This record gives sequence, C-alpha cells and structure tokens, in this order.
Amino acid sequence: MMSLPEVTSGPRVGGGANRFIGVELDAVDTDTVGGFWAAVLRGTLAADGLGGWRVHTSRRHSVSEVIWINPVKHPRTVKSRVHFDLRLGAESPDALLRAGAVVLRSPGRDPWYVLADPEGNAFCVYPCGPDRPTGIFELVVDSRDPHAQAAWWAAVLGGRAEAEGTAAAVTGATALPWDYLLFDAVPEPKTVPNRMRWHIELAQPDPGGLVKAGATLLDVSGPQSDRYWHLADPEGNEFCAHAAARSR
Repeated sequence: MMSLPEVTSGPRVGGGANRFIGVELDAVDTDTVGGFWAAVLRGTLAADGLGGWRVHTSRRHSVSEVIWINPVKHPRTVKSRVHFDLRLGAESPDALLRAGAVVLRSPGRDPWYVLADPEGNAFCVYPCGPDRPTGIFELVVDSRDPHAQAAWWAAVLGGRAEAEGTAAAVTGATALPWDYLLFDAVPEPKTVPNRMRWHIELAQPDPGGLVKAGATLLDVSGPQSDRYWHLADPEGNEFCAHAAARSR
C-alpha cells in the first residue's frame, strides 16, 4: 500500500490516543449468531447481561478482539456495508459451513470466498499462508470516499492511512486487533443503519473533539458513571465512544 503522508503527520482527532475496543453486531437470534462467531474464531462466549453475548477470541489480541452480539427485533434487509475479512486454516471453508455459514460466491477471478453467517451477514474468506495467521485480519467498510475516511479514522485512532488504488486503510492504530481498518470504494450511498459497528474508548472525558472534527452525535446511553455516546463518522457509519477506562 502507499502511505498518505498528510495523515501520518496530521493532528489527532479527539485530543489524544482514542482506543479501539471491539465490534458490535446486531442479531435477531443472538444465540445462533453468537455461537457461530465463537466457533469460527475459536473463542469463548459469555452472556452480557443485556440479552446478548460477548465473543472473545483466543488470539494474542483478545483484549480488543471482541464481538458483542446485540439483540434486535428486525432482520437484515440490505447488503452489509461493514464486514470481516478472515483467513482460513484449511484449503476449503468446510468447517465454516458446518458451523452454519453459506457460500455466496466461490473463488474465481477474485481468489477468495464470500460467505454469510446464519443471519446473512457477509464476510470474505482468504487462503492462509505460512506468514499469515488464521482468523480476522481486517474490518472492511463500504465508502464513497475511502481516502478521506481512512484519513479521518487514522486521526481518531492513531496509526497511519495508506492507499491502495481506490481503497484506503488505517494500520497501526491504537489497540486495533487486526492489520487494517479498510475502506473500500462503492458507488451506492449508505441508506440504513449499519448492523455492524465498532466501539472506541475516548482519551478525553467526552466526544466533543470528535464532533468538532466532523462526527455527528446521535444519542447518549448509560449512567453518568458509565456513559457512552452513539455517533456517526463523516459518511454516517455508526460507532460508540466510551468514557476513558469505562469499556462496555
């Protein structure tokens, strides 16, 4: 990838090192979806006390490689605009299919599978190499302007933004458990809330710096002692920001 130099030397958004702390996935059947992702990632499943689940992986990044399975009433109705890319530990995805995945597209011109979890959330599966560990290696977000999005998130999370053609990615961000937060160019705009979103821990007491930099405040949740904010980035992708040291 080619680095975007204006980002690596740019100011931090939000006043310091905001930390990535996990991903949240909406599900109607939280038991099935939680069990699926725990099996895929060879992780553990723990009830969150709110009707959902936490999936923790067994990898070295387990502190921030967390997926919260959030209960919702309405099923997915549109294409997933946020998805995981992961590497296989075998030549075929048979183990994932046995866990409940379905094949949406087999390798062809593009050398990877596109699968879907039990509720139709798509994810991509790549072959594993000797220097490439199995499991999730990037979180991918559809974008109208990937370079601007990567620049914004590199300023929020630290690390650097790198371009690869029309796509762009954040790498080296604080506590990001994967190689990349990748923004992939698509022609269509976002029309409904994402069923997958990520959480960050703020370096500051509130998200005022993020709002000044272009985020939109959507809502506030939790008591004063454990408050978190629902926000959207400049392209409308929802994310949650938690007060420092008050991770969900």
